[in-house]
Amino acid sequence: MISKKSPINRRDVLAGLFAATAASAAPVYANAAGFLRGAGDVRRIRLGSPRTGEAVDTIYWVEGQYIPEALSEISWFMRDWRENEVIQYDRRNVDILAATLRLMDTDEAYKVVSGYRSPATNRMLSRRSRGVAQNSYHIRGMAADLKLTSRSIHQMAKAAEACNAGGVGKYGRSNFVHMDSGPVRTWRG
Repeated sequence: MISKKSPINRRDVLAGLFAATAASAAPVYANAAGFLRGAGDVRRIRLGSPRTGEAVDTIYWVEGQYIPEALSEISWFMRDWRENEVIQYDRRNVDILAATLRLMDTDEAYKVVSGYRSPATNRMLSRRSRGVAQNSYHIRGMAADLKLTSRSIHQMAKAAEACNAGGVGKYGRSNFVHMDSGPVRTWRG
């Protein structure tokens, strides 16, 4: 749940739902591709923002169904905080982030450096840094730049690459990994 400015409170509703499905949520997946094909009964994502102080820890998919309220909560969290602009964040990228986190076997929440970016924010950032693509997947709500304290960017990138489901960029100087739901590709920034 979002810790600040939360438009939704589903804790009580999901508690019963989670209890009913927790026993079947324990299987170990050989790789993230199976997870992305719907091999599990429950999908969970944990995100934190050092910039806004907000956090999300939510179950967003249960037994083959996305939970619209949870996806709305994730979209709000991933908003362009500079412009306070929200779009529907791509659920395929949520799946990639969740699968990658699961592969790394950590309970730590991602530290989100950047999620959705409005076109105005992206233009401003691209003027400051040549590493910002003008037609970025961030503008489409299909990308996130992420950090973990418990894992290196190399470990994060390898787990994301194992998903074989989108773009993975390793940014060593800035110490984050970019994950998007665009075409499968890798690069170093």
